Amino acid sequence: MIVGVPKEIKDNEYRVALTPFGAEALVRAGHRVLVQAGAGEGSGFSDDEYRRAGAEVVADAAEAWAAELVVKVKEPQPTEYQYLREGLILFAFLHLAAAPELARQLVERGVTAIAYETVRLPDGSLPLLAPMSAIAGRMAPQIAAQYLTRVYGGRGKLLAGVPGVAPARVVVLGAGTVGTNATRIALGMGAQVTLLDRNLERLRRLDLALGGRAVTMASSPAAIAEAVRHADAVIGAVLVPGGRAPILVTEAMVAAMQPGAVIIDVAVDQGGCVETIRPTTHSDPVYTVHGVLHYGVTNMPAAVPRTATMALCDATLPYVLRLAEHEGDIFADEALELGVNTYQGVIIHAAVAAALGAQPGPPSARAPRKRARAERRG
Repeated sequence: MIVGVPKEIKDNEYRVALTPFGAEALVRAGHRVLVQAGAGEGSGFSDDEYRRAGAEVVADAAEAWAAELVVKVKEPQPTEYQYLREGLILFAFLHLAAAPELARQLVERGVTAIAYETVRLPDGSLPLLAPMSAIAGRMAPQIAAQYLTRVYGGRGKLLAGVPGVAPARVVVLGAGTVGTNATRIALGMGAQVTLLDRNLERLRRLDLALGGRAVTMASSPAAIAEAVRHADAVIGAVLVPGGRAPILVTEAMVAAMQPGAVIIDVAVDQGGCVETIRPTTHSDPVYTVHGVLHYGVTNMPAAVPRTATMALCDATLPYVLRLAEHEGDIFADEALELGVNTYQGVIIHAAVAAALGAQPGPPSARAPRKRARAERRG
């Protein structure tokens, strides 16, 4: 199979979808790998490293996109829509619940699009989303510490405080991968942390794992409002796989916060869990509403591309190899099949369809999936 790796063009996106090691694994398995020139430079991988791995370095994006299977990091940008076509298999982060125009383009152009964030194992875990969630969660307290300083417009508070002066108060909404990592790092930096989640059993486990150092609270509108009102920094870390993030922090709650407080909504790529959040970029990361700084960068891990690329490729490579081995048969692996968002001109993923106000794949689109499963099982 021919696998293409275009250079990422999103604002300050320095990651690449495939390391030279990943390219070598595909070549050894008998596949062609087309890597756009310069695609790996932001992550510290030279074109020569890809050549030594057996990949073909191609001059422009059009050549990489001409492959049968295109692997990317972030969703196609508007200037890349021209490369979308019938028969193409696209494997990348998509976040279609917050990107209706991209969803429309994928559907109209007949692309089979598999989203990293919706590939799901039988136990419900999201193996391809997890590494980037961990990185974003670990970055969030560092970013909060930066923007809490006065020179960045914050309250002028040190996250850890000092003897005689209380530390900053950090509120984390959601105890999944992002929230757990954010809580651990914020505690390690010396902050006072309050963690809210609806899952009491998860809170109990984390309370034991963290030795009771974080305050854990059952999530409710009243609890969130009270915690946010006193917070110096709020980290949004909620997730509905494939769907739009629920609004947990209303504009009224933001207005009640202290001037110079900071909101970092990691859920922004799924629409955000803060009513006043909107997507921002690494070039222009923050804006202010009601005196509160809002950070809504949709590709946070791009700031640490070496770490992020290696972690992402470690997770995605087995699935890329599986897709290539089965010549793009999305039915050959149940986890991959669950990750399919669009297929043969329709939206297949139920949560994505619901978020976009559409009906998931009609019978004409589902029938091939059922037939393929039946054929595999003999």
